[in-house]
Amino acid sequence: MKKIGERPHGHPRPLASIETKEALRLDSGLAEFNRVLGGGVMKGSVALLAGEPGIGKSTLMLQLAAGIGGAGRVLYISGEESPAQIRLRADRLGLRSSRIEVFSETELSAILRVCESVKPIVVILDSIQTVYSEDIGSVPGTVNQIKLCTQELIDWAKSHGAALFLVGHVTKEGYIAGPKVVEHMVDTVLYFDSGSAEIRILHCAKNRFGSVDEIGIFEMGEQGLRQVDNPASVFLSHRTGEQPPGVAVAPVYEGSRILLVEIQSLVVPAKGGISRVFSERIDSARVSRVAAVLEKHLKVRLSDQDIYVNVGGGMRIGEVGIDLPLCLSLYSARINQPIPAKTAVVGEISLAGEVRPVGHLDRRIKAVQEMGFSRLISPHPKEQKAQLPELCSPVSSLAEAARAGFQP
Repeated sequence: MKKIGERPHGHPRPLASIETKEALRLDSGLAEFNRVLGGGVMKGSVALLAGEPGIGKSTLMLQLAAGIGGAGRVLYISGEESPAQIRLRADRLGLRSSRIEVFSETELSAILRVCESVKPIVVILDSIQTVYSEDIGSVPGTVNQIKLCTQELIDWAKSHGAALFLVGHVTKEGYIAGPKVVEHMVDTVLYFDSGSAEIRILHCAKNRFGSVDEIGIFEMGEQGLRQVDNPASVFLSHRTGEQPPGVAVAPVYEGSRILLVEIQSLVVPAKGGISRVFSERIDSARVSRVAAVLEKHLKVRLSDQDIYVNVGGGMRIGEVGIDLPLCLSLYSARINQPIPAKTAVVGEISLAGEVRPVGHLDRRIKAVQEMGFSRLISPHPKEQKAQLPELCSPVSSLAEAARAGFQP
C-alpha cells in the first residue's frame, strides 16, 4: 500500500486507444437515487452527499448499501456512530444484507488498510469531517485535514474502481461545511433537503456523469425513506373550497418529468418605508424583477410593499416557466382576489411584459389534465400551426394573462 501523500506514476495514452467498459453503472436499488445520478452509481466515481443534521443522510446511505449489496461487498465506515447503532437502524428499517460490512474508524491510514483488505465495490464514509490523518498536526474538520483525507480516499477509489460516497455536514446557511475545494475534487455533489414534514428532496449541484436537472423525491416514515410513486401532486395543497388569494399552481419541468407546485405570495405594507423581498425557494432577484414588470405593465404599486414568496412543499425552483405564475400570484395577493380553482399557469415573462413560450408545453398540458385541472393559462406554442386543447387559454401579454386569470 502506498504511503500517505505518495502518488502512483503513470504514462500518457492516446485518447483513441482508451477502452470504455460496459456496465459501468450499478443499480442502487432506489429508482429515485438512480435518476438523480443519471442512471445508477458509476464505478470509480466519488460523490459528496450534504444535508442538515437529522435530515436522513445516514438512513439514505444505509438503504443504498442494502440495495446495492447484491452486486458485491459494501463497506460502511462510520466516524460518528458505533456498529451497534448502525445495526439497530438497519433492524428498524428492516434491512438485511450480508454484504454490508461496518467499520467504525476515523484515522485515515486505518481506513485505507481496511479498504485494501475488503476491496469493496462501494465505500460509504459518514462523515468526511470526522476523518483525520496523523501526518497533519491539526484536529479533524480543519481545511487541511479534509483536503488531504478527501484526496487520499479519491485516489484509492479511482485506482480500485470503487464508488465512494462521502457524507458531509452543512452550515446553518445551508452550505457544505469545510473547504469549498472539496466540491471541485469530487465527481458528484448531492444535496438532501426537506420539503414538508415528511418529504425529502435529493438534488444534484454537480454531476460529471449525468444531468444536474433531475431530482429525487422521498417520503420519510417509520420504515425509512420511501420513494414517492406519484410525485406530480406531492407539492400541492389539497383544499376543499375556494383557493386563497396569492396562490398560483404551476406545472414545472424538473429533469425528465413535470411536477405541479404551488407558488404562494403575501404582499403587505413595508415597515419603515423600505420594501423588502423574502424568498428562499425562488431566487429573490427573480421575484424583484417580476414585481418590477408587474408594477410597470399592470400599474400595480409594489415598491412600498414587503413581498413574501414561498413554494408549497419546500421545493426550490429555477426554471423560466414560473415567471407568469409568480406574477399572477403577486398580483392576486396585491388585489386580494384569488385565481379561480382548478386553474394552472405557466409562461416566461419578458421585461416588456410579453409572455414568451416555454419548453415541453405539451407535457405540461398533459400533466395538468391528469391532475384534474380544467384550465391552463399558457403562452402560445412555439409552432404557430400547433393546436392547443380546449383547456388552454393562450396569452401573449401580461395584461391578457391578468384578464384571463381573474375571470370566473
